[in-house]
Amino acid sequence: MAKYFTDYANLCFEVFGDRVKHWVTFSDPRTMAEKGYETGHHAPGLQLHGTGLYQAAHHIIKAHAQAWHSYHHTWRSKQQGLVGISLNCDWGEPVDSSNPKDIEAAERYLQFCLGWFANPIYAGDYPQVMKEYIGRKSAEQGLDVSRLPEFSLQEKSYIKGTSDFLGLGHFTTRYITAKNYPSRQGPSYQNDRDLIELVDPNWPDLGSKWLYSVPWGFRRLLNFAQTQYGDPPIYVMENGASQKLHCTHLCDKWRIQYLKGYINEMLKEPLLSHMQMATEIAVPTVSTLCVLIAAVLLMILLHRQH
Repeated sequence: MAKYFTDYANLCFEVFGDRVKHWVTFSDPRTMAEKGYETGHHAPGLQLHGTGLYQAAHHIIKAHAQAWHSYHHTWRSKQQGLVGISLNCDWGEPVDSSNPKDIEAAERYLQFCLGWFANPIYAGDYPQVMKEYIGRKSAEQGLDVSRLPEFSLQEKSYIKGTSDFLGLGHFTTRYITAKNYPSRQGPSYQNDRDLIELVDPNWPDLGSKWLYSVPWGFRRLLNFAQTQYGDPPIYVMENGASQKLHCTHLCDKWRIQYLKGYINEMLKEPLLSHMQMATEIAVPTVSTLCVLIAAVLLMILLHRQH
């Protein structure tokens, strides 16, 4: 699969590389793997609990690395562009910051979310906590090998360093507390993590049932990525709030407050002086406006033809 993806990437580099200088190989691959191969909510709709998503992610990471190397060796000198990956992750805050188990669970949450893809790219292998937890639970479930695939030494070396920037998507925060899920419950991504996600009922809720406005979590995630992965250039690729009310006019006060809070957290020192950031705010209103503009332009074109 990695070869097919690289063939596709090379076609894009060849056709558009004279104009496109920033390339993202995959956007939010964690959701792609989890929803496509664990819950089955997204294509291809498979429910291979505790196995399929790890296999899919393994191939995604190798495909990303192969595309990066192809650009680096074939196209970079001529096109002077950059290639990265965009990873989505919420911030995980310990429920009890004085409880070591909750602190470990919050760290585990981040490693199973962001570290799952970022660690191989920046450090050459999966996070140690993922290898330990999935490996232990796999053994308890009677398996001879871990459900988490392994990279060969050659693959680790090949994958490490294959990102010119880190794309980051972030929307909200969860409180995290530890919970032991017995291995007899069967393999699953949720059980492998041994934790529970909670929300504060006082957090402002927005249009989607999973989305709460917690700006300080954004700052903490940016700090985590900065320190964890060696201060890479970070491009904020996804952020925004969904529609809260059905309106026939502009009623975006909650969205304005959301964006203001998150952008202000990003601009605070020391983040501003230490990080290279470019933002793309994902706001549904912008998408709607683009559709409307396209419709108007199409009407004008059709009118002129007649």
